[in-house]
Amino acid sequence: ADTLTARYNDLDSVAQLIDRVGGEIAAIIVEPVAGNMGLVPPQPGFLQGLRDLCDQAGALLIFDEVMTGFRVHPGGAQTLYGITPDLTALGKVIGGGLPVGAYGGRRAIMEMVAPLGPVYQAGTLSGNPLAMTAGLQTLRGLTAPGVWDQLEATGAQLMQGLEARANAAGIDISHSRVGTMFGMFFQKGGSVVDWPTAKLSDTQRYARYFHAMLDRGVYLAPSQFEAGFISTAHGEAEIQATLDAAEAAFAML
Repeated sequence: ADTLTARYNDLDSVAQLIDRVGGEIAAIIVEPVAGNMGLVPPQPGFLQGLRDLCDQAGALLIFDEVMTGFRVHPGGAQTLYGITPDLTALGKVIGGGLPVGAYGGRRAIMEMVAPLGPVYQAGTLSGNPLAMTAGLQTLRGLTAPGVWDQLEATGAQLMQGLEARANAAGIDISHSRVGTMFGMFFQKGGSVVDWPTAKLSDTQRYARYFHAMLDRGVYLAPSQFEAGFISTAHGEAEIQATLDAAEAAFAML
């Protein structure tokens, strides 16, 4: 009852909500790179526009970087796009995949949290030593010299290869990649900017593609509307095997 929904990549829809309820807006929460409708990057100016609208309305800008944190850039989407949110949420990437979450933000906000402020917070597994150790090792690995450059190169190789093989088979795809996150929709290239346009994808064709890839040993997300992730475990052999499988799958489609 206390949540209003605006359209991603549509500043006008956000501004209209603010105009309608004015000072009732406490915060705008956004995945800076949307990963739960497939992968949909922000359009130029969208995140800055949200920052400006929050400043004008006296509201907080909250980045949900549970998915994008350390996946789109070592400093997260906020570093990649140069936008500073008031609060940031992070998920299990900071625990090496173990159950953990964290949030951080401006000092004035964080000092509202106990023991400095009146906002009480507690958790059974807060600061769990196993998760913290795994998280530290993961982050050290990601920030080692050359690791991020290799991840970027691997991502580019995968997406360029998929595009070339889809084109050769006469299959329309709209693909995108930000850092180690990637997505592919079965519709004309460059056409997906939000949920309504993502829903125009041919999900039945994706289902056939998914099973064709699975039959060839490549396990993708079973839903058209999930993002994929590249990791340091994916090397030349894994990428080439994926592209070979995709070539056969596209030919079948």
